[in-house]
Amino acid sequence: MAIYLDDTQRKALAQQATSWTWRTQWPTWLLIVTIYTGWFGVATHAHALGLPLSTALLALLGTWYMSLQHELLHGHPTRSPLFNALLGFAPLAVWFPYGVYRDSHLQHHDDPHLTLPERDPESYFVSQRVWRRAGFAFRALLTFRNTFAGRLLVGPAFAIAATGANALARIKRGDWRDVPMWLAHLATLAVLTVWLQRSCGIPVWAFIVGAGYGSLSLGSIRSFQEHRTASAHQHRTVINEAAWFWRLLFLNNNYHLVHHDLPHVPWFALRGVYETSRPQYIERSGGFLVQGYSEWLRLYAFALAAHPVQGDSSDFIQMNPPVLQANRP
Repeated sequence: MAIYLDDTQRKALAQQATSWTWRTQWPTWLLIVTIYTGWFGVATHAHALGLPLSTALLALLGTWYMSLQHELLHGHPTRSPLFNALLGFAPLAVWFPYGVYRDSHLQHHDDPHLTLPERDPESYFVSQRVWRRAGFAFRALLTFRNTFAGRLLVGPAFAIAATGANALARIKRGDWRDVPMWLAHLATLAVLTVWLQRSCGIPVWAFIVGAGYGSLSLGSIRSFQEHRTASAHQHRTVINEAAWFWRLLFLNNNYHLVHHDLPHVPWFALRGVYETSRPQYIERSGGFLVQGYSEWLRLYAFALAAHPVQGDSSDFIQMNPPVLQANRP
């Protein structure tokens, strides 16, 4: 539990954790049923909906499913990692095995190393060494990725390439631990792809590129400026007071500093925790507060949000504006 909460807030959070909603996790169970029903419902009605709408809906549901996978790996709705893995195993969002994502994301929660490319697997920065060795085209792509448009268009390609390269590098080093997860994922993906094409009339390209890449692209909206470089690790994580649609799609992970402080808190309780302690969280974030993803779009549609080069682990350089104040008292 975050140490800066006062006694009243601590007691309120502890009391909430004993509630029937928290103990049963029924909102998460309802979410699981809704996402799976919605995804397969769209797939089996693709002929009636038409390919463009079906692909768009599968991309949207795939993004929601990735948010669910994030909830599963943090221990919800059950305390069994194996059972939660079974709930998130299906490759509805195409690209990454659940187990690989789980291990990588839990490493990302090593908060003192947030944004460091050598330590944070979800960093959108590169080291000075990588930047010096990069050619003009690769530098241009890295720079474009740190704009809002670039994050949506090329960000997923970077993630796919990096994950694949990391998997091959592990095998080259003689580390085969992830291979069973990849094989199971690819086998299930092949079966799902064949079923979609033969039974639902959804071609391979529409599922892999349209729905799969589309899911990652839509999910990239949440990760844009989710972390920044700062000397204090608490100041590196954003608080995004997003609208209800984005809060539901991203399962309140827009309150990202709250999630990093309290990763055991389920998605449906995050907003309440934040609202109860809003002034403390704004202070704790160093003013890293934004009012919705439209603000990121307005500020950084094609403008650079942060230079892609991160200093070495021992040389933090503040590259972003130190404070992003929201227009709210």
